[in-house]
Amino acid sequence: MARFTFTALDAKGKEVHGEIEAENQATAVARIREKRYFPTKIEAAGEGTGAVAKKKGGKGGALQMEIKMPKFLQGRVKSKQLTTFTRQMSTLVNAGLPLMRALRVLQRQEKNPTLKEALAQMAESIESGSTFAEALAAHPKIFDRLFVNMVKAGEVGGVLDVVLARLAEFQEKAEKIKGKVKSAMTYPVVVLVLAVGILLFLMMNIVPRFAGIFADLMGGKGMPVITQFVMDASDMLVHRFPVVLIVLFVLVVIIKLIAKTAKGRYTLDQFKLHAPVFGTLVSKNSISRFTRTLGTLMSAGVPVLQALNIVKETVGNEVISRAVATIHDAVKEGENMAPPISSSKVFPPMVVSMVEVGEETGALPDMLMKIADSYDEDVDNAVASMTSIIEPLLIIFLAVVVGTIVIALFMPLVSIIGGLSG
Repeated sequence: MARFTFTALDAKGKEVHGEIEAENQATAVARIREKRYFPTKIEAAGEGTGAVAKKKGGKGGALQMEIKMPKFLQGRVKSKQLTTFTRQMSTLVNAGLPLMRALRVLQRQEKNPTLKEALAQMAESIESGSTFAEALAAHPKIFDRLFVNMVKAGEVGGVLDVVLARLAEFQEKAEKIKGKVKSAMTYPVVVLVLAVGILLFLMMNIVPRFAGIFADLMGGKGMPVITQFVMDASDMLVHRFPVVLIVLFVLVVIIKLIAKTAKGRYTLDQFKLHAPVFGTLVSKNSISRFTRTLGTLMSAGVPVLQALNIVKETVGNEVISRAVATIHDAVKEGENMAPPISSSKVFPPMVVSMVEVGEETGALPDMLMKIADSYDEDVDNAVASMTSIIEPLLIIFLAVVVGTIVIALFMPLVSIIGGLSG
């Protein structure tokens, strides 16, 4: 009997660790599942962290050690590639292709080495007795809890093709919104980069030349305040540019460290939701993500408490995540979902009323999807209006900055010409 260490999820989605004795890896998986656990990782006891145990078919269940590439050298799977994989998998399974054959087909044509390797390991895991959801859960960097739990619900309900189609639709809508935001922000970002480039050129090349001229012609007289400010800023950029970069780097590091703490993350996310111009967009996008994720999970047959736990971890905003935790606790005590949603003060009245109607009619998943569609439309409109606001603001910003530098350089010239005329 061999000893295996395992990591698994219990019925509530909580991670548990333990050891089990079994003849081989497939038997270990079966015994863990008998305990009503959902295994996500199984290793032979005593294995090093740099290796992974793989079961080879036709070798009597023997375990072979395979050296894994260090994490920092491994590529990442982009969301667009994952969306394509999900859609293709849904099409193949819906066409009646066996799961193993579908995985092998996608593995052969996959160009991303990280996803290709993951597909190979998933196929081997399924061959050794694991379910598709368990095989997915062994790759948390690629497939998140939302993906894994939806597939698990699809396997249990015998509607894997339907669940994969819904997952693909969910990912495609998320990609569509992300693409619209990116394309809308392209022009403002280009203008901002050009503005910063022009500013640095003026401050590091043009202003220092005028500084020398003014020092000779002013004859020791003091320069106007605005001119002195521009000269000092130029001098700092020219002679202390590395210090400026270090200060900016330290500020970024501090913000990232603050964002890693629960309180700091909550404060930053609160600011994002109420920030001028961008706040409305972030808020609507977060609400859309919450309702679509919850609606997709519930329509796939995932129990409401487990669905709320998953949403809490995948919503991407600490303020909404805490609100979801409150909703989870209230529903656990037997309450409806609408009252805690209303008391959280995070969601607008329209969301509360539609959730209430959904609970009363027994069509909550469909109602949540309708809310998400409505907010996706609002996000499209918000992106368009935000772009129309940002463009003139950036042009005004560039005009003010360049105009300030020009005025700062012009004022001493007026003083010098006046002195010469006198």
